[in-house]
Amino acid sequence: MPLLWADFGGSRKFLFKLPWPTKLLLEQICVLQFGFGFGFSRTTQVSRSLARIFISTQKTGSLYESNIMRALYRVRPIILHSTPSSFPFTDPQKCPFGPFNSFTQKRFKKPVISARTRLEDRVRDPNLDKLITHLKKLKTILNLQQLMSNKKRGPFVSLQLMSRWKNIVGLNVNIGTFINKYPHVFEVFKHPIRRNLCCRVRQKMKALIEEEERVVKECELEAVQRVKKLLMMSVNGTLGVHALRLIRRELGVPEDFRDSVLAKYNADFRLVGLEIVELVDKDESVGVAKVEFWREKEYREKWLSEFETKYAFPINFPTGFKKEAGFRDKLKTWQRLPYLKPYERKEVVKVRTCGGIEQFEKRAVGILHEFLSLMVENKVEVERLAHFKRDFAIEVNVRELLLENPGIFYISTKGNAQTVFLREAYSKGHLIKPNPIYVVRRKLLDLVLQGCRSTRELAAEKEIKELSSSVGCTADGGRRNGDWVIPILENFDNENPDNSVSEISK
Repeated sequence: MPLLWADFGGSRKFLFKLPWPTKLLLEQICVLQFGFGFGFSRTTQVSRSLARIFISTQKTGSLYESNIMRALYRVRPIILHSTPSSFPFTDPQKCPFGPFNSFTQKRFKKPVISARTRLEDRVRDPNLDKLITHLKKLKTILNLQQLMSNKKRGPFVSLQLMSRWKNIVGLNVNIGTFINKYPHVFEVFKHPIRRNLCCRVRQKMKALIEEEERVVKECELEAVQRVKKLLMMSVNGTLGVHALRLIRRELGVPEDFRDSVLAKYNADFRLVGLEIVELVDKDESVGVAKVEFWREKEYREKWLSEFETKYAFPINFPTGFKKEAGFRDKLKTWQRLPYLKPYERKEVVKVRTCGGIEQFEKRAVGILHEFLSLMVENKVEVERLAHFKRDFAIEVNVRELLLENPGIFYISTKGNAQTVFLREAYSKGHLIKPNPIYVVRRKLLDLVLQGCRSTRELAAEKEIKELSSSVGCTADGGRRNGDWVIPILENFDNENPDNSVSEISK
């Protein structure tokens, strides 16, 4: 493989390695494309495969040299050696970054810190990430149960029909494989007439779903208080019904909350049009943020001053969080910074002097903290928060604001969505102060997490059903299969005429 030596005069020299003999090709390119020629010569000191290019120093302008380098680029050479100042032209506008200026010095750029970089570099919480992964499985199962309940032919659905729901519920595996992973939730059986495989939800799962609906109805008054607080936090005292519908499950209201809650309690709510709900009367006794109870507790138990606790938030940094120099002083200053509390009605102005931006952002932190405190499980998807920004007068980037406060919030990216948790409310993946709705949903999750374990109980139930179905009557009116138990019951009645429980226990 020949070598090519380019001498631009002075100390500007290049040594190229060409992939094929290019003397004739290079001359044609230079003459036809750029109107100049190369002078090739061989000396005794240089090997036969080394060609030397002599260029007149009078023609070594930036344009001329640029044409030469473009000609060399046509044959795709490999730079083997170059002197430190050998690059023939240094103007970055005339020479974009390429294979011949990769060795030039580039200006250092400070790394950009944005919401995306903070999200990638955040300290992960494995317990909360695992919880989101499990809740995704539960959500898929509940979607399947909803689709099965909508069918009017019976309490079961054929697996052939369920295979069409794969894309609807968002599964990336076969529907049969997914159902077989959860035998405590689904029961697969053979149809007695059509002889095809069918699936139905087990009675224990149905009972828990009905229990959740019953508990939601029982906690209706608490849900009304939560909706009132959300309306009190809004600037105009109004919210969109669609926004409330998106957080219906997190808020703990029934599916038909428009009729069962908003229309029922007309003394508290007023429907303006079809998609706007308005607060009728503001109750000052309700407008107390949840963080105020924590501040009062810190003030009494830890004997802290009011100056330190009046505007402070509970901070719980994750394990492995690195604190830089001066971080504690900044956090202490931020904790003492006053801000407009969520239920205070004043004109919100974003001032750019005297800590105005910091106070404006801290007000948004207080609103998001109270918003998550009103949720049943103290979590919500980040995308849902965008529907409340205008009503709550939050003019900052919500995702970036959540990532800037890792001691208060945590964003999990599991489950094909970004979910924000209130960090102080969770410990090892469990809610510290559970409520009745959370308890029932946790039972549903525990039933799903059993997987294929403890299947002996299911086998025992199946045997009992088979025995009970085998003990039946004959069609000809003769001796029945279950007549063998009648003498035993008659002897029991003769020995124990009073049907006392004590005799049975003995």
